[in-house]
Amino acid sequence: MASDIPSIDDLLTSKGAGPSGSTQQVAVSKLKEKMGTIHLKEKEEETAKAAAAAGLPYVNLKGFPISPDAITQIPKAQAMELNIVCFLNTGSDVRLGTTNASNPQAKELLFQIQERLEAKGGLYLISEASLKEAIAFYDRLPKIRQIIKGVKITSDELNKFSVSSKTPEQIRESLEKANVTDIVTILIAAALELNSSDIHVEAEQSGIVVRLRIDGILQEIATLPLEQWKKIVSRIKLFSGLKINITDTPQDGRFTIFLQSGDTDVRVSCIPTTWGESVVMRVLKASAIQVEFNELGFRPPAEKRLRGEINKPFGMILSTGPTGSGKTTTLYTILRLKAQPDIKVITLEDPIEYKLEGINQSQIDRTKEYTFVTGLRAILRQDPDVLMVGEIRDLETAEVAINASLTGHLLLSTLHTNDAAGALPRLLSMGVKPFLLAPALNAIMGQRLLRRVCTKCGVPATPTPETTAAIRDALASLPTNSGETVPPEAQWKVVAPKGCEACHNTGYKGRVGLFEVLLMDKQIEQAMNDNLSEVKMKELAAAQGMVTLRQDGMLKVLDGITTIEEVMRVTAQEK
Repeated sequence: MASDIPSIDDLLTSKGAGPSGSTQQVAVSKLKEKMGTIHLKEKEEETAKAAAAAGLPYVNLKGFPISPDAITQIPKAQAMELNIVCFLNTGSDVRLGTTNASNPQAKELLFQIQERLEAKGGLYLISEASLKEAIAFYDRLPKIRQIIKGVKITSDELNKFSVSSKTPEQIRESLEKANVTDIVTILIAAALELNSSDIHVEAEQSGIVVRLRIDGILQEIATLPLEQWKKIVSRIKLFSGLKINITDTPQDGRFTIFLQSGDTDVRVSCIPTTWGESVVMRVLKASAIQVEFNELGFRPPAEKRLRGEINKPFGMILSTGPTGSGKTTTLYTILRLKAQPDIKVITLEDPIEYKLEGINQSQIDRTKEYTFVTGLRAILRQDPDVLMVGEIRDLETAEVAINASLTGHLLLSTLHTNDAAGALPRLLSMGVKPFLLAPALNAIMGQRLLRRVCTKCGVPATPTPETTAAIRDALASLPTNSGETVPPEAQWKVVAPKGCEACHNTGYKGRVGLFEVLLMDKQIEQAMNDNLSEVKMKELAAAQGMVTLRQDGMLKVLDGITTIEEVMRVTAQEK
C-alpha cells in the first residue's frame, strides 16, 4: 500500500537539501510520533498483562481527570519516592496506582488513607508513563494541601466533648454512644479536661478497657465492644505514624494535638498482648513543666541545701526514684533556672518529652549508634556549662559523666534507685571507682509524687489514735540538725478529702513532690568503698541531717497539704 511517509532507508540516504529537506523533516517528525505512540501502546499492553498476572486491576491515566482531592492524599515527595499516586477520591471510594505490583508500602499506604478517609479502596497497576502523567498534576495545581501528621481538634469540638467529660461516668456515656471517629477525640478531650497524664486503651477477652491516669492513679473509664478494636487501634496508629498491619511487635510513635492555646504532643506506645495490643498515649502538656522551683514541694531546709549545690559551677546532681516520680520535671525546672544568656545548656534525652526554650536538646538514636556515651563525648566538644544526661544506665555512661563533672561542668542526671541512699551503692556496684565518684558528686535527690488534698473541699480533721501514732513514729527519728521541727499536736493542720466537682469527687487535685536531699560530705567520702551498703548510707544520711521521704510526707500531712494515706501509699517500701 502506498504511503506519503518515506521509508527509514530513504531518510537515512537523503541529503535533505532545499524544499525537499523540509518535507523530509516533517516526515521524520511524523514517523517519530507514530513510533512513540506504538511504543507507548506496547508499554501499556505490557503493564496490563503484568497487572493480570499479579491479580491487580490496570488503568491508563493518560487523560484521566485526576482531582486535587485525590492527588493531594499523598505528598509529592512520597509519591515520587515510592512510585505511588492517588488518582481517584470520591469521598467514599479511593484508588491508588503503583508501578510495582509487589511493593508492600503501596498496600500499607492504601490502608492508611482508607482509615483516614473511612472509605473503600483499591490498588491499581499503572505504567511509568501513567505515573509521569499523574506526577505532573502536582505542578498544575495552584496550591497543594499539606498533610500534617497530627490531630486537628478545633476549640468547638473540644468544648462539645468537654461538656460531657466532666466525670468518669459522663465520659463512659459519651464513649459508649460515640462512633469510632469520635472515640479518640473524646479520649483526648477527656484527658485534657481531667488533666490526665496517660490514656490506656487495652484489648481484653471481653472488651476494650479504657483507663486514664489522673494525679498518678489509674481510673477505669469504660469498657467498649471488642469488635471496635481494629478500627480504634488503627486510627490511633494512623495518627502516630505507626504501621497499622503490625500487631505482634512493639511500636513507638508520636502525634501532635493542634490547639489555639498551643500544641500538645502525645507519645504513643503499642505492645502485643494476649488478646490484641495495649496502647498507652502519654499526654505531654507544656504546662506540666512550667513549674517554679518553689512550687515543686521542697521544704525550706531541703531547698536551701539543694540550691547551694545547684549554684556551684561544676559537679554532679542526681535525681533518683521509680518511673513516674517526677524526676524529669525536677531536672527541667533546674535547667530553666540555669538557662541564662551567659550559660550554655545541652541535654541528651531518650526521648525528648518536652521542648525547652533556650536549651539545646539532643535525641538519642541507637539505630545510628548515637547513645548516651557517644552523645556525651560529642557534646563535651560543644563548650557547654550545664549538661543533662537522661539516665545513667551503665558503667561507661557513668564514667564519662563523672569525668565531665570533674572538668568544669555541672551535670544533671537520673538513676533508678528507690531512694537517695541507694544511689552510691548502685554506682559502686556498676564498677565506678570511689576515688572518682567522691569529688564528682554534689548532691543526690530521692523523690516521689503524691496527691494534694483538694483545696475546694478538704475539711479539717481530728487525727485518729492510729494516725497520731504513725506520724509520731515516723518523726521520732527526725534528725535534730535537719532544720525541721515538729509542731505540738494542737498546731497540726490535718485535713481529710471530701470530694466535689472541682476534683471530680476524688477529694484530691494536683500533686506535690516528696524529697530527700543527700549531700556529699567528708564522712561519706571516708566511708566510700566497694562494699558500701545502703544501710550504712542511711546512717550517714541521718547523721548529716537528711529528712527521709516518709518524714517529708508526714510534715506535709501536718501542714494540711496531703493525707497520711497518701504518704503511706507512696512510701510503702520504707521501713
